[in-house]
Amino acid sequence: MDKLIQIIRVDRDYAQRIASSPAEPHNHDFEELLIGIEGSLEHFIDFQTNNIYAPYVSFVTKGKVHRVIPRDQDGKCLVWAIRFKSEFIADLTFHLYTLFHNSADLQLSKGRCFQRLVTMCELMNDELQQEQPDYSIIRHLLSALFMMIESEKEEHTPDFQNKETQSTTFTTFLRILEDNFRRPEGVEFYAEKLFMTSRNLNLICQKIIQQSVSEIIETRKLNEAKNLLAGTDKTISEIAYELGYNETSYFSNVFKRKSSQTPSEFRKEMRALV
Repeated sequence: MDKLIQIIRVDRDYAQRIASSPAEPHNHDFEELLIGIEGSLEHFIDFQTNNIYAPYVSFVTKGKVHRVIPRDQDGKCLVWAIRFKSEFIADLTFHLYTLFHNSADLQLSKGRCFQRLVTMCELMNDELQQEQPDYSIIRHLLSALFMMIESEKEEHTPDFQNKETQSTTFTTFLRILEDNFRRPEGVEFYAEKLFMTSRNLNLICQKIIQQSVSEIIETRKLNEAKNLLAGTDKTISEIAYELGYNETSYFSNVFKRKSSQTPSEFRKEMRALV
């Protein structure tokens, strides 16, 4: 996807075209949120197929193999599909991975809270259709949308709190990371803060989001680098230093390895988009 965010309104005709020629299971380089208002969804994810009926919410993290087939019920189908780059709401990305890591689909009930989700989708879509969209407005609306979904998840998932308790260490790690990711610290630093071994912290992270501690730290740094490249006039050297890299060349090599672009190429592309 060559945009920071894309919003697609899937109606009955659109859904029938997808169902008549479904894609093979695949992954993608963006995050995807589906909010089903009418109809149902056949969702292959985590190597099993789920069928969920509107109203529902489904969140697919970047890189996860899946396939969605929206279907109409009683001749009706309406789904809002919101696709966005991880860096668009970098401060929430890892929290979302934790929230949805073992349950991509959430069945909801109709009511005031669900209607607010629909309204938020309509507001974001309206702003995105403007000649010069204000992406800060869209970003805040999307963040608020996920806050509402988390509230709904707590209400509709009886053992949600138990799962959260089991993930306390991981959540604490993310909080410590948020305060320290600009520093040149490695796995040992975070393990010490959590009073555990580096091995155990790595095992927890691998279990929850299938990434090592080092990968998570690096990804958080690079998400922030992308924000700074897209939203500020700081030089690449200044950004590298701010994020704890001693050498600009090393920062550039890491950035290109993870993003398939140099920092300069990424900045040029983002400024052309926004």
